[in-house]
Amino acid sequence: MSTRFWCETAWVDGQVATGVLLTADETGTLTSVETGIDTPPTIAEVVPGFTLPGGVNAHSHAFHRILRGRTHGDGGTFWTWREVMYSVAAKLSPENYETVARAVFAEMLAGGYTSVGEFHYVHHAPDGTPYGAGDSTRAHAMERALARAATSAGMRIRLLDTCYLTGGIDSELSAEQARFGDGTIDGYMDRHAALSESFATEFPVISPGESFVHVGSAIHSIRAVPAANLPRFAELDEPVHVHLSEQPAENEACQAAYGTTPTQVLDRSGVVASNLSAVHATHLSNDDIASLGGAEANIVMCPCTEADLADGIGPARELADAGATISIGSDQHVVLDALRETQGLEAGERLHSGQRGRFSPAELISSLTTGGARSLDLPVGELAVGKACDFIAVRTDSMRTFGSVGEQVILSATSADVAMTVSGAHVRVRDGVHTELGSISELYRAAFAALGMED
Repeated sequence: MSTRFWCETAWVDGQVATGVLLTADETGTLTSVETGIDTPPTIAEVVPGFTLPGGVNAHSHAFHRILRGRTHGDGGTFWTWREVMYSVAAKLSPENYETVARAVFAEMLAGGYTSVGEFHYVHHAPDGTPYGAGDSTRAHAMERALARAATSAGMRIRLLDTCYLTGGIDSELSAEQARFGDGTIDGYMDRHAALSESFATEFPVISPGESFVHVGSAIHSIRAVPAANLPRFAELDEPVHVHLSEQPAENEACQAAYGTTPTQVLDRSGVVASNLSAVHATHLSNDDIASLGGAEANIVMCPCTEADLADGIGPARELADAGATISIGSDQHVVLDALRETQGLEAGERLHSGQRGRFSPAELISSLTTGGARSLDLPVGELAVGKACDFIAVRTDSMRTFGSVGEQVILSATSADVAMTVSGAHVRVRDGVHTELGSISELYRAAFAALGMED
């Protein structure tokens, strides 16, 4: 049985089209995209406003959402913020993390995202003991919690299984980092292979529309994975993500240890390739930009987090011009608003350069959609036959968007204008309320209570 949506206007083949009829099969995969259909068929759901392919959030740490509005009292730095983050990570269990992540993914859908790259490193019990030790049914318990949370919300996920071996270059993991680590690179690779095999059975990839759980890998950072271990990631045929040059202190430590930049350490190891996604990429040299662009790597900019943590403004335009593909991530979820995050990419460029229009509206839409799809290697990002039927409907008659011309609504709308979010041809959110899970505020009430943080 097919499902049909008639869109007043929609972004199709890189331009605004009118009267767009989307047809999806029973798996939630698009089988037909027709334009110029002036009158909606009686069997189609009418989608007013401007329809965009679902936003792709290429970088997320779900539990960081708990820190929103709780780290500003005394200013501080990225490094003091990190200590608060560790205190929240220590509270996580498979049971309460599923509750937390379900709320976060529901808010993500309401904010305009339908796919997420979850950069996940809280693998084990707080003392570092693997879940499943002595009880194989508990293996990969944290990862399964995230996968269940995503599927229950209707969020398409690439679980980026993260390698985290050292607390800093040539330093041991601290007590609060113990649950992140796998001891050795072989320990990580063995666990990663077992996770991939387990998920392939539990969450099989069938068709684009109904395959909601995928596995990828990640290098936490040059601080957390010794250079000698990095070539192992060049052997993986899957998306590989890495936090890269987010802070000047990271570059300084890398220079002292290896005599070069984090990007060049990765490049020497064979990791800089078209399947690599460099997250933040804020403090880069010209050689770094040339290396990433020449390899046609992916860059995940997280403008709202980078502003919140005072990281700086990365050279996104220069990276794009060099050949890299730009995508968007919400990272610590200072906001979960796909439109504001995308606007932040252009805002940072304007503030840094003193010029407007560094990224055109069409390029901004691409960063949110096809750029993220490439970063996560997911069948999304376009309203096209064979892709998943994932989209958002943006109001064009609100006090924020009224009068916006065509695709320029990408620069005027916010999540408050997302009237509908669809994934796998199912309506997940209408007017800010999840169609199956209900009030997202109530989901957060349950999440904070599960962590013992009701206040």
